[in-house]
Amino acid sequence: MITFILNNKTITTSENSGMTLLDFVRYQQRLTGTKIGCREGDCGACTLLVGTLENNTIEYKSITSCISPLGNAHGKHVVTVEGTNLTDKLTTAQEAMKSNYATQCGFCTPGFVVALTGFALSNSENNYSNALDAISGNICRCTGYKSIEKAAHQVVEKLEHKGKQSIDWLIKNEFIPEYFKTIPKRLKDLEAQDLNQSKGKFVSGGTDLYVQQADLLIDNKVHLIAEKDYLKGIAIENGVCTIGTNSTVSDLWNHTELNHYFPNLKKHLKLVSSEQIRNMASFGGNLVNASPIGDMTIFFLALNSTITISDENNKERKISLKDFYQAYKTYDLQEGELIKNISFKLPTKTTFFNFEKVCKRTHLDIASVNSSIHITIEKDVILEAHIAIGGVAAIPKYLHKASAFLTGKSLTSATILETNAMLQNEISPISDVRGTSDYKRLLARQLFFAHFTTLFSEQFTLNDFIQHA
Repeated sequence: MITFILNNKTITTSENSGMTLLDFVRYQQRLTGTKIGCREGDCGACTLLVGTLENNTIEYKSITSCISPLGNAHGKHVVTVEGTNLTDKLTTAQEAMKSNYATQCGFCTPGFVVALTGFALSNSENNYSNALDAISGNICRCTGYKSIEKAAHQVVEKLEHKGKQSIDWLIKNEFIPEYFKTIPKRLKDLEAQDLNQSKGKFVSGGTDLYVQQADLLIDNKVHLIAEKDYLKGIAIENGVCTIGTNSTVSDLWNHTELNHYFPNLKKHLKLVSSEQIRNMASFGGNLVNASPIGDMTIFFLALNSTITISDENNKERKISLKDFYQAYKTYDLQEGELIKNISFKLPTKTTFFNFEKVCKRTHLDIASVNSSIHITIEKDVILEAHIAIGGVAAIPKYLHKASAFLTGKSLTSATILETNAMLQNEISPISDVRGTSDYKRLLARQLFFAHFTTLFSEQFTLNDFIQHA
């Protein structure tokens, strides 16, 4: 049985754990403030908060419920827009939307209200930029967004005096209703044990699978692994970072030490997805989805990552991620095996990392072409190079020849131009809805050049390459 708290009500249900949380909330519980929009996690109309009990406190995160399996709510607190309501007045987030005329047709409004409430409940630094990140996955087709941005600014101003005992303060200042104080004890009292699951398709966050196979997953048995502790966590030891494959992009985003090693980490990750999806999507799911344009796959390929694979008997094997992909949507993973973790050497003072991406929208879109590079340089000599590029082959492409060619060469524009010529011979893009083959070759070239103009801006400009390319 699946057990959780929905707003102020304890739920116990025998519904299929693969059912979407959105459908359960709307059709089983008749909480219709949660809207059905895209069913692909793009529009944010179905945004809910999911609170997880950790050390007697609850951490709330926003998710898109249209692509989240019901079983992942087990043992948690799920909050819909109805669950944020006060008995006799608007909440602070609702009032901010109202007073700034931030709603027109109203369809998207509940999602914005829930996302802003989640921002108030979060531990993120209280500033305007983070508030906009919180609603980055919410689309409005009416207002032009400026009024919504003003509403977010008003919420930030109201949060200025939020103290450490945030729940009491948030209740007093009308962000959330008083029942929130009872939730930690009630979750503890649930004593929700691990779900008794039969064999089925492995699902973690579900953000790729539910876009592609929602009907199949809803109607058939799934094996949910998002709460498996042995697949979680980020560890740094002896210059190596090991990331459990149930970790999410938000886990990287919020990891202080990794942000030190990768100063532009949040800038890179902001290109990947909205906050709701960053809160849900697992790295293991991203890798085994095997999309030729998977952003985090390209990210980890350039870091020359190693993956640990575990079978049903806990027997493990390690392989290089660049050897994992074999053909389109085909990879080295046997029946019953899971990717357990991803590990890579952390950057040093002589190594440099960069990620670039081009898509139809600046943010929150599927890439036309994306690329990463990890390069080690001493005295202007390239000691080691790893280049990955997506959208130009049937698999996420690690450029073996171009990476090997760079190694041992001097860091000059001539070297970079020669490497680009080799890169063009290694890729084989096709024409599709994201661009023609020629366009993707052009993007591959431009992103490769961008790595060097970004990392070594005092040494190179784009003109150094374009005029000779």
